[in-house]
Amino acid sequence: MIPEFPLALSSEQIAAELVEMSRRAADGVRALSQVRTEDVLVGITPKTAVYHDDLVTLYRYTPRVAAPMQPPVLITYALVNRPYMIDLQEDRSLVRGLLDLGLDVYLIDWGYPQRNDRWLSLDDYINGYMNDCVDYLRQSLKIEQINLIGICQGGTFSLCYTALNPHKIANLITMVAPVDCHVADGLLNLWMGASGSMPTIQPEKMVEALGNIPGDVMNFGFLMLKPFELGLQKYLSLLDTLDDTAHSTNFLRMEKWIFDSPDQAGAAWAEFVRHFYIENGLIMGQITIGGQRVDLQQITMPVLNVYAEKDHLVPPKSSQALARAVTSTDYTEVSFPVGHIGMYVSARVQQQLPQAIADWLKARN
Repeated sequence: MIPEFPLALSSEQIAAELVEMSRRAADGVRALSQVRTEDVLVGITPKTAVYHDDLVTLYRYTPRVAAPMQPPVLITYALVNRPYMIDLQEDRSLVRGLLDLGLDVYLIDWGYPQRNDRWLSLDDYINGYMNDCVDYLRQSLKIEQINLIGICQGGTFSLCYTALNPHKIANLITMVAPVDCHVADGLLNLWMGASGSMPTIQPEKMVEALGNIPGDVMNFGFLMLKPFELGLQKYLSLLDTLDDTAHSTNFLRMEKWIFDSPDQAGAAWAEFVRHFYIENGLIMGQITIGGQRVDLQQITMPVLNVYAEKDHLVPPKSSQALARAVTSTDYTEVSFPVGHIGMYVSARVQQQLPQAIADWLKARN
């Protein structure tokens, strides 16, 4: 809790409040010092690497039922953060929830781009790495189609991939995925040119100057979307719960994920910012990848679109725009009253979301 000092308080009362806050901070530091590094575990569900392609690894999570449902689900996450957010801790893990409900779950880990990866393009990621992972599953499991789950930027990648390869995808699930990047809601959209505003960045110039885009630069930009809430308030609020070791451990898990931000391959980042955000090309049907136009009307298979009602990064209207872009006659929307990160870490959401996904898939398999 941030201390409040009404005008009626005397200087002695204000001093007492500050002393109390200092005491809580000292207690909190002692509690944090008792949290061992080995206790701050992330990505806790066992998994096995089954395929490698340069910096990209395809993992299979160890099934938790004797005969997992087929076809399997392949999860593709954003490039900007590490995918263990969906498996952050045992009792708040989308992955664990899906496994417990009988699904066979695979994950694409994009890795950490190095300096020589500066020229990787969206074509390399979508028609290269992503397609290779899909084809590995199809060939190794002797199946024609898989189920695809795309999260955040990975959801946008999944839309592109499915539109270009509809014969390989049985069912498509998108989560908090930006589709219309010029909806008026959301500061990020306004920065990128929504509502006729001038874009605040020139992505090509940034890549020319920096090569790969450092993860710290991306983190700073996200913090500036809510500078007080994300940069100060959360640490002040932490004072009220620092004496709770379990809460402190969970807080450190989140901090570990937030600041574990890979650099972004320069060419792919510039393409994504320019064509998807500044030009809003996905919803306009103007995106071309590997010489092929991404036409969302090619998405005719069942689609489940999940969005967060309080999302400040991907406003609900941005995700909901998918309904008018695809031609699927089996389109479903599910929303939760949380923010972007709450979709992964909210205890209530993790009680409901895996079940919603599993029920939807089982009804169509």
